[in-house]
Amino acid sequence: MNLESYLPVILFILVGVAVGVAPLVLGFVMGPRRPGAAKNSPYECGFEAFEDARMKFDVRYYLVAILFILFDLEIAFLFPWAVSLREIGATGFWAMMVFLGILVVGFAYEWKKGALDWE
Repeated sequence: MNLESYLPVILFILVGVAVGVAPLVLGFVMGPRRPGAAKNSPYECGFEAFEDARMKFDVRYYLVAILFILFDLEIAFLFPWAVSLREIGATGFWAMMVFLGILVVGFAYEWKKGALDWE
């Protein structure tokens, strides 16, 4: 094997690294430098960074995050189903309709219970 066959792979790697590094360099070189107390402080979950670690934590944050992951993963099943719809036929179509019906019932239940409201 000669080295010319590796040229596309090397070019692909170089372009990938350039696409990943170029925005970082551009942001560092051209970005505004206006540091402040808020910008320099660490940020986690929307809470003040320098409070007591034993403070009461609202569980609704986790509930909304879990519901987002749950519905996001269920919706992800629609993409392979849509691609293979012609092959799976009417049985696959109605199976997905049952799945979506269960998903809508669960979504309506969570909405009615107020789990999606953020106060």
